[in-house]
Amino acid sequence: MRSLDSARETCERYHPGLIKALADIPYAEREAPGSPVIDLFRAHGGVALLVPTEYGGHGADPVEAVRVQRAVGSLSPSLAAAVTMHHFTAAMLYSLADDTGRLTAAQLELLHGVVPDQRVMASGWAEGRTQQNILTPVVAAVPVDGGYRLGGSKKPCSLARSMDLLTASITVPGADGSPEMALALVPVGSPGLTVHPFWANDVLAAAESDEIRFDDVFVPSDLVIRTSEADPHRIDDLQTAGFVWFEMLISAGYAGTASALVEQVLEREKGGTSERAALAVRVEAAFALLEGTARAVRDGVAGEEAVAQVLVARFAAQEALSEVAAQALELLGGLDFIRSSEHARLATAVRPLAFHPPSRSGAAEPLLKYFGGGPLELS
Repeated sequence: MRSLDSARETCERYHPGLIKALADIPYAEREAPGSPVIDLFRAHGGVALLVPTEYGGHGADPVEAVRVQRAVGSLSPSLAAAVTMHHFTAAMLYSLADDTGRLTAAQLELLHGVVPDQRVMASGWAEGRTQQNILTPVVAAVPVDGGYRLGGSKKPCSLARSMDLLTASITVPGADGSPEMALALVPVGSPGLTVHPFWANDVLAAAESDEIRFDDVFVPSDLVIRTSEADPHRIDDLQTAGFVWFEMLISAGYAGTASALVEQVLEREKGGTSERAALAVRVEAAFALLEGTARAVRDGVAGEEAVAQVLVARFAAQEALSEVAAQALELLGGLDFIRSSEHARLATAVRPLAFHPPSRSGAAEPLLKYFGGGPLELS
């Protein structure tokens, strides 16, 4: 399929050999617990995709990034879901690093080491909880001398067993004593940070979405990003950038999974000409919405407008991709279903897009207010 081939070419340009390395592993092994796909991602320079060139990365723009995600998702839905967490974390953190003085020396040192040390960054935000914003704090923080002690857990947390650095949203006392949101950078190996089994579904099993527990984990103050009088919008900027990137990237991965099914229908000439064309048009339209949003972000759309655009694209794609996957599976036929579980598993792997926050019901009222001229306020 032309557009999927183009996505693979983009992926090959940034991560030479990754597509072939993934394709060489049988699908059942590729998507199983303990799969090597995250190691392959690291080995083929995957961590560098959204890291700016001055930090040793590729500095890919949003359009290129969603194409890479589509290519990855066409071969490994687990990998696409997992690395979304690394990529959106990179996009957030390095957006602050662009401006002098917004990060501490310790924070910048961590970011300078991501590409040379091939550090994978996981996200301890609220991903996986359908009814809440991905940026809602999920870890408790208690101020202590020199920093904070963290307690609680994050489940699921993708990349749990491969991560080198974990970002965790926390609530800290503000200057007036009222709680305010902050972001803790927690190196793996910190005492009290442990990983426990959690994911029990065969779908997306290779994403390493297990539980991370914080048992009195100490994080020094210079590894906590928070607002200041001189930079009162720092966390707001972080939230907006992170949210937009997350929605674009996670949706693009699932679009790739649905595209892989459609590609099989087209190559095998299953169903009638009109059926195949309608199926292809629908999956192309879904990805075009996502790519269009990525292009708008690349060209400078930001803030509430970017959030609204990405939510419209995500929810429209979510609905279309689910139906595309079901129809593609039907056209591939009963014998295909009987002889191998690969396509059935691909079709099932499209569905979890609906489980990523925010839910359609949760976003409905905020979007309606925004469409009517009000502010966009996601709870």
